[in-house]
Parts: sequence; C-alpha cells; structure tokens
Amino acid sequence: MKSYIQEQVQNYKEKHKNSGRLLINCPDQPGIVSSVTQFLHKNEANIIESNQYTTDPQDGKFFMRIEFDSPRLPEKEEELRKDFHSIAEQFDMTWTLKGAYDVKKTAIFCSKELHCLRELLLEWQSGDLITDIGLVVSNHEDCRELVESFNLPFYHIPSNKDIRKQVEEKQLALLEEYEIDLIVLARYMQILTPEFVAAHPFKIINIHHSFLPAFIGANPHKRAYERGVKLIGATSHYVTNDLDEGPIIEQDIMRVDHRDSIDDLKKMGRTIERSVLARGVKWHLEDRLIVHENKTIVF
Repeated sequence: MKSYIQEQVQNYKEKHKNSGRLLINCPDQPGIVSSVTQFLHKNEANIIESNQYTTDPQDGKFFMRIEFDSPRLPEKEEELRKDFHSIAEQFDMTWTLKGAYDVKKTAIFCSKELHCLRELLLEWQSGDLITDIGLVVSNHEDCRELVESFNLPFYHIPSNKDIRKQVEEKQLALLEEYEIDLIVLARYMQILTPEFVAAHPFKIINIHHSFLPAFIGANPHKRAYERGVKLIGATSHYVTNDLDEGPIIEQDIMRVDHRDSIDDLKKMGRTIERSVLARGVKWHLEDRLIVHENKTIVF
C-alpha cells in the first residue's frame, strides 16, 4: 500500500516539478502587485493562480498568494529567493517562496477516538492529501493496528500531566529525527506545553469538537446538549498557548434539535470533525494559509 502512495506522491512531484508558491504579507501600498508580477515575468514565470486581500484602510495590511510555473525552478529556487530580497525589503514584506514539489512531512498525534485519523489516512491513500506521513504517535494502543495496516511507523508513548515534560522530550526528538514539517492533532486528548508549541509555531493543527469560540475545552457536546443548541460544529485551528483559541482555519456545522441525545450530537460531530480537519490540513500543505494576528487568511 505504501509503495502505491509513494508512487502517487512521486507523480505529483513530477507534475509540479517547475511549480512554485509565493506568499506575501506586508503593509498595503501602491506598486506591490506590479513589482511582484514583473519579477516573475523577468524569471520566465507563468502565473497559474493569484489571490490577494487587503484589510480595511485603518489596518492597511496586504496579503497575496501566487502559484506559478518557471522553467528549471528547482535549480534556480535559491537564486530566486536571493533576487526577491530587494523587493521584499522595499515593501517591508514577510514572505515565503517554496517549490510545490517540496512535499511536506507530517506527523499525526491521536488518542482513543480514531475517526479523524482514519479520514486523514484515507485521504492520503487516495492521493487527495499530498504529504509524506512520517509517523503516528499516540498515548494509547488503540490505533496501532490501523496505522500499521498502512505500513507507517507507530509510537506508543503513554502520557499524563505528571510526566508531560519527559513525554514531550521523546516526541520532539522523534519529530526532529523524521524531519517533520507539520503536526496534526487528530483528537489527541493531551494539552501541549508552551515549550512544545514554541518549537513548532503555526505548524500544529488541532481539531476541536465544537464550533469555537463556543464550548472551549472538554465535554463540549454535553455542554451543548445542556444549553439546548440548534447547531453543532467543529473547528480546525492552529495551536497556541491559549487553549482552543489559536487562529481558526476551517469550521462547519450541522443542524440538531431537542430530540437529539448527547450520543447523537457526538456521532454527528464526528462526521463534521473528519472533513473540517482534512480540509484544514490540505490547505496548510498547499500553502494556502497566512496567519495574521489571531486570524488566518485562507486563499
């Protein structure tokens, strides 16, 4: 199975061997688009997709994502970055220029509930989630059989608040060993320490089984039932040191009513969680997200 998936990834790399992505965040001012497009034209780049957004005049922030093709891009990628520095300095840009062929390496963390993990693995198997899944980490053994059926490395690392520091030292060592670019918390029911979060800023995506900012923390379905809500939802977001308050990436909802029990809400919630997490992860892998303050710009 893994060889089939590797073949799909290799086909993707070949198809996008000359494709690049340029993400820009800077103060809004005249001349940005003209300077960027002229730079790309000078480097024989053909723009495939271009999106931009400007905040209100008081804030005055400009955001842009361009996907382009340029001949022999892998050979001249570093040269392009070097040449772009003068434009970036002129407009005070925060920016990244990446090859689309540079497939990100992902680690998945989970606990006992496996629906989100299954969704990610199936999306990966089908070729709809282009990434190299390096390993799966869990504080329980429940997902071992599933993970190993995909021929992926599985690490069982029991965790609780009393040994959290030692546990995270092991986890961080594994992430470094596998050269991980993105960490996905697929219902990983442990709170990460500030040190862990600081080691991977805006590279940890969590799924919260509620429509944030409502019902932050544990047992959101029970509290939603007690409150008598008519809509339930799920939220994928970047992890920060504030519990369930990091920049929101994607959300969705489903209508419920007084006849639905707590178990009904949980069952419907799982359906939403799967798709919301998968979409958020896919957008990150495709470099479609720019974090601004505590929000995300999604292109």
